[in-house]
Amino acid sequence: MGVLEDTKSKMLATVDHFKVDLKNLRSNRANPGVLDNVTVEVYGAPMRLRDLATVSVAESRQLLVSPFDPQTTGPIAKGIERANLNLQPVIEGQMIRINIPPMDEAVRKDIVKQAKKKAEDTKIVIREIRRKNNDLIRKQKTDAEITEDVMKKNEKGIQELTDKYCKEVDDLFTAKEKEILTV
Repeated sequence: MGVLEDTKSKMLATVDHFKVDLKNLRSNRANPGVLDNVTVEVYGAPMRLRDLATVSVAESRQLLVSPFDPQTTGPIAKGIERANLNLQPVIEGQMIRINIPPMDEAVRKDIVKQAKKKAEDTKIVIREIRRKNNDLIRKQKTDAEITEDVMKKNEKGIQELTDKYCKEVDDLFTAKEKEILTV
């Protein structure tokens, strides 16, 4: 694999990780991704919620959790309460309904700050990938593995990838910010 392909794959993986981070941030709409990191104590061991139940959007501000095993309904509700997400699960038979409370302005701004920090951290990682690969190219040039022209071409390609993925991170953040701040 060439240096450019390696750079592209690492930067793409970084952006994909950022997308997952954004998905887990709360917005005004019900989002099943909010419960992705919830762990529940069942069968004598901690398990992820998504391994125990399906989470769907019942209404714009309500999640519906359907356990695979009806006996785990109580522990799942307790696990959601303990997850510190400010959500109150309500058990209805073998289902769990979670109403998403509307966020006030301070909470929305705090979540936007978290998203902005994640965006900045992602761009830092992208620039670090650029630096490491540029150093690798310069080392190859010093070791006479590649010519100066190839080195310049690769550096230009790496910079174009850096610009592309940093812009993508900015666009993703802007879209998430708009979603969070929409009342």
